[in-house]
Amino acid sequence: MGRIIITGSSDGLGMMAASLLINAGHQVVLHARNEQRAEDALKANPKAEAVLTADLSSIAETIALAEKANATGRFDAVIHNAAVGYRESRKIITEDGLPHVFAINSLSPYILTALIEKPKRLIYTSSGLHRDGDSSLSDLLWKHKTWNGFQAYADSKLHNVLLAFAVAARWTGTAANALEPGWVATKMGGPGAPDSLADAPLTQAWLATSRDPQVLQSGGYYYHKQPREVHPDCIDQEIQERFIEKCAEISGVKLPS
Repeated sequence: MGRIIITGSSDGLGMMAASLLINAGHQVVLHARNEQRAEDALKANPKAEAVLTADLSSIAETIALAEKANATGRFDAVIHNAAVGYRESRKIITEDGLPHVFAINSLSPYILTALIEKPKRLIYTSSGLHRDGDSSLSDLLWKHKTWNGFQAYADSKLHNVLLAFAVAARWTGTAANALEPGWVATKMGGPGAPDSLADAPLTQAWLATSRDPQVLQSGGYYYHKQPREVHPDCIDQEIQERFIEKCAEISGVKLPS
């Protein structure tokens, strides 16, 4: 049985994936934004090993989360699930001067990837909307562009795939893969979402624990356990590395080779 940490697991898909994994006998460490949400996470999954708190909009708290995670022991898999949605009608700026969507969705998984001791598997939760993302990586922090919450979200989901593929190219002992869970009726997806909510967390759990040969490979992108095409620029190693370099510059955290 494996040991797994899931970010953003106090509700939604993260909570559901945690439940699946715990019920299958795995050790699961949860993550929540604050103490209240940590209580919610443990109420939903009382058999979890632990719950760690950190506001992923903060670079300092994200770094601290990596330290807390490492202090509990090594993980077999890390599921990067935490995200905010596409309904931010105005640009919210974090304590670090970053757009809220970018800080949580794009930068925090980069920081955690760089600082949590290398697991056997890394899983990045993207979205089909990544295909609408801007692969030029220009003005990542929306300093010059007019704010568009939908575009910021799509960009961040593109960033998740770039990160997954960059790590897959760099790290040979870790299977790094990305997925889209579908448009489902979570708090983020909204009540009218058409895809199956029950099926949505299955791919996360599968990528974290399955012995299926394709899961043990790196650099894949999946929807309902099946390979799916990505934005063509996601496979461009120059663009991947440019994203890594920008994240390192913004966060002050370097991704190990």
